Amino acid sequence: MIEVLLGSKNAERVLIYIFARGEGYPREIARFFKTDLKSIQNQMDKFEAGGVLVSRAIGRTRPYQFNPRYPFLNELKSLLEKALSFYPAKEQEELIMNRRRPRSRGKEL
Repeated sequence: MIEVLLGSKNAERVLIYIFARGEGYPREIARFFKTDLKSIQNQMDKFEAGGVLVSRAIGRTRPYQFNPRYPFLNELKSLLEKALSFYPAKEQEELIMNRRRPRSRGKEL
């Protein structure tokens, strides 16, 4: 959708994923989109070096999120919100649903 503006499909994937979920780490994003981990890591490093994303260490995991001090953050989020609205409904739902804990035993779907 906006890969032409960002330079690559993986750049769009990283930003859309973090916009929809609030934060994410490279392996999680690569699994979600079924793509190469190294290319996702490279995009995230590029965005961190540019000041768009920030990361913090939690044990061996390094989650990334938007840098609140990035000067064009509001404009970027507006663009990502518009781009996400053009994604298929099923993919939008999967992106927004953010389950991190396992389901309780015996709980219905």
